[in-house]
Amino acid sequence: MALDRDNAFYGYKAPTPTVDAADAAEKARIAAMRKANAKSRPATFLEQVEAQIAKTQASISNLENTQAELDANPNAIPKAGTFLGYDYQGNTQTTGTLRRKIIADGKGGQKIDFQSTEKNPDYVSGSRGGGGGGGGGGGGGGGGGTGGDTSNVTTYTAPDGKIFTDLNAYNAYIAQVKQDEKTKAGQSAYDLLFTQFQQYGMGALVEPLKQFIQQGLSSSEFTLRLRDTDAYKKRFAANASRVAKGLSALNEAEYIGLEDQYQNIMRQYGLPASYYTRGDMGRQEGFEKFLANDVSAAELEDRVMTAQSRVLNANPEVSQALRQFYPDITNGDILAYTLDPEKALTDIKRKVTAAEIGGAAIQSGLQTGMARAEELGAAGVTKAQAQQGYGTIGGGLQRGSQLAAIYGEDPYTQTTAEKEVFGLAGKTEAEKQRKKLTGLEKATFSGQTGISSGALARDRAGAY
Repeated sequence: MALDRDNAFYGYKAPTPTVDAADAAEKARIAAMRKANAKSRPATFLEQVEAQIAKTQASISNLENTQAELDANPNAIPKAGTFLGYDYQGNTQTTGTLRRKIIADGKGGQKIDFQSTEKNPDYVSGSRGGGGGGGGGGGGGGGGGTGGDTSNVTTYTAPDGKIFTDLNAYNAYIAQVKQDEKTKAGQSAYDLLFTQFQQYGMGALVEPLKQFIQQGLSSSEFTLRLRDTDAYKKRFAANASRVAKGLSALNEAEYIGLEDQYQNIMRQYGLPASYYTRGDMGRQEGFEKFLANDVSAAELEDRVMTAQSRVLNANPEVSQALRQFYPDITNGDILAYTLDPEKALTDIKRKVTAAEIGGAAIQSGLQTGMARAEELGAAGVTKAQAQQGYGTIGGGLQRGSQLAAIYGEDPYTQTTAEKEVFGLAGKTEAEKQRKKLTGLEKATFSGQTGISSGALARDRAGAY
């Protein structure tokens, strides 16, 4: 409700309400901070961990092709007959006169294709190490040389180049290689997870899952097991309260993200570090009520600003009125009171507005009760309007009351003046009463009145 802008009783013209420069600067700062908070946050450490787990699991799964899987999935290995290289009859590429193709057997192994025997184009004359011997007389003598062709034997080559001719031995070796690689990859995954969690003081969350990670736990299995541990439930305790209230549980990134925003707000407003100190596993118990009650960062900032800017940093009369109206709220715990999410923000603001109106009355040498201050607040009277209005009322109330007593008229009270100045119900009657008193004094003193505009419209010292 706006002030009466053409008040003949007080000779007062209310200035257009303006936003205090400090308030404007504060609002601009809040807008900038909210804009910054709205920007995409980098991936949290948990998101990085899940990505690393998935990567590790993919690496491990590459080792999971057992012989049965290879048989069931021929596309996973070279097809039978695929050319793999040459065999030089036990010699090297330059010392063997003949060569034969080595082909895949379609089962993960390889064999020599004896039908492909041909001259070795890379043979270097004179490089062979053995020679034949000639026979004498009628009997020919057989010569040594390199020996005859090897039999058609299937061989299996392991990833490290080791060759087997026995399939069972090959499979046993591959199984051991897989297990060794899996254990090594799992240990690497655990080391990475523990390091990243420990940076946030949450290494205890990962330690109970060490054996599962080392065994190659998938990211989905890791998440399920992690959330079922006592350490996790303690670290993210607010989620249980959220679910009990019908709210959805926050994932780790959302949970920690809100904690970060709460902490940034409190730091920027200069709140004591005790409000956001981290405990075991990086837990900030002071934030759990906010998280459990679904308090957004914007609402928290509104609450902090209400206490900090409108009470703690305001003129002392506001704190005086607050203590007078609401004895259960002292200046020392106004911050704790406004930060309690169990108390509605609208109710907190109603009480602070009433205190601001009461403080404005005190500044002008007047008094007002809690009920009246809340009534004025509900009517839309702001702190600035209350300061202007009570400054005006304080300048003429005493003389108006004296005139009413002198002329035997109805008492001219602060309530009467408030109705007219603040435009409340009964404004018209209050205005008529004021004009009547003015007229009586003018008639008595030949046009001179003690409640003229000059006497009653002066600015009050100390008023804003």
